[in-house]
Amino acid sequence: MRCPRCGHDDNKVVDSRAGKDGDVIRRRRECLSCQRRFTTYERIEEELPLVVKRDGRREPFDRQKILTGILKACEKRPVSYATIEHLVDTLEMEFQASAEKEISSIRIGERVMAKLLPVDDVAYVRFASVYRQFKDVSQFVEEIKTLITEPADRRGKP
Repeated sequence: MRCPRCGHDDNKVVDSRAGKDGDVIRRRRECLSCQRRFTTYERIEEELPLVVKRDGRREPFDRQKILTGILKACEKRPVSYATIEHLVDTLEMEFQASAEKEISSIRIGERVMAKLLPVDDVAYVRFASVYRQFKDVSQFVEEIKTLITEPADRRGKP
């Protein structure tokens, strides 16, 4: 690990702790050259499926893209960052557990919407409008009508 201050490669681990969920290890390190302390995080790198885009291209699964999309949908909404992180963690675990080598971006979008709907209706509609590429207001109205007429228990709400 290279020191962020001086760039020296030699350092020692001063302290190690498991993260909240046990999926990350936090390490405090000290540079042997300049004695500056810094923190690193280690995470197991799991093999995730390739994402098959609508145009047929394939690209590596990118957790950050899902997180960014959900954050935009939840902007100025009463949804905590912890809730969003948990949602993304759950989705990522689902995709890892499927053991599929490839997953379509359409399926990813549908799963995000299914997880987002019980969290916040407005964020759901925002995400759906981008994901489903709404062309006009009538598509928004149709989606909102579906939300209003669909029983709350079917949407994951009590």
